[in-house]
Amino acid sequence: MKVINIAAYHFTHIADPDAIAERLHSRAVEAGLRGTVLVAPEGLNIFLAGAQEGIDAFLSPLRDDPRFAGMPVKTSRSHDQPFARLKVKVKPEIIAWRRADGAPLDHPRAPTVAPVDLARWIECGVDDDGRPLVLLDTRNREEVAYGSFRDALTLPIDNFTDLVAALAPHREALAGATVVSFCTGGIRCEKAALTLRADGMDNVLQLDGGILGYFEQVGGAGYEGRCFVFDERVALDPSLQPLVDGDPLQPAA
Repeated sequence: MKVINIAAYHFTHIADPDAIAERLHSRAVEAGLRGTVLVAPEGLNIFLAGAQEGIDAFLSPLRDDPRFAGMPVKTSRSHDQPFARLKVKVKPEIIAWRRADGAPLDHPRAPTVAPVDLARWIECGVDDDGRPLVLLDTRNREEVAYGSFRDALTLPIDNFTDLVAALAPHREALAGATVVSFCTGGIRCEKAALTLRADGMDNVLQLDGGILGYFEQVGGAGYEGRCFVFDERVALDPSLQPLVDGDPLQPAA
């Protein structure tokens, strides 16, 4: 598979989002990349695809910038380019949440669980302290339809901003459990975990790197189905193989 797909986000103060967006757009064009880059005062959200040399040329100067040097990048491959065009946009947030209590730059990061540890907890059904484990899916119902962790708590939401209200009826039942929030790449579960902890749920953690990071590090242990992605591949299986690769009517082999 010749096309490299990257997914990355990083929360960091950006005082000049318009200038950064212009610079990243130019670099992506020069590198022959397509996809989406969102720039906000709170950081970056990147989904890009292209040849390996183009990806390297785009990422290298980012890694030289102290603001983005620590940005983790998740990688997968496809036969064909899954994006029709390049879009670089400036937004108020890299994922809309609109809650001050979930702003990562204004609060210490919520505790995380690494994929290898979560896989062990799933196998045991409890965390390392023996507390029951509940996996909280912070994605919308369309995404959940393609797959989720086995027995995860999924909510009938269409928008991420509806999550807190949809979770309210379950709060009492979750009080004695360790709740691990998860999403595609980590942004939503990071913001959700902050808000829920600020609202008294100090038993909420976040899956570091989201589902894609989990697939990349440990495969599909405890996961059923695929992970929806926001491009023409539609969804990835636990080995990071696309559901669609090329002809949108033909699943990948």
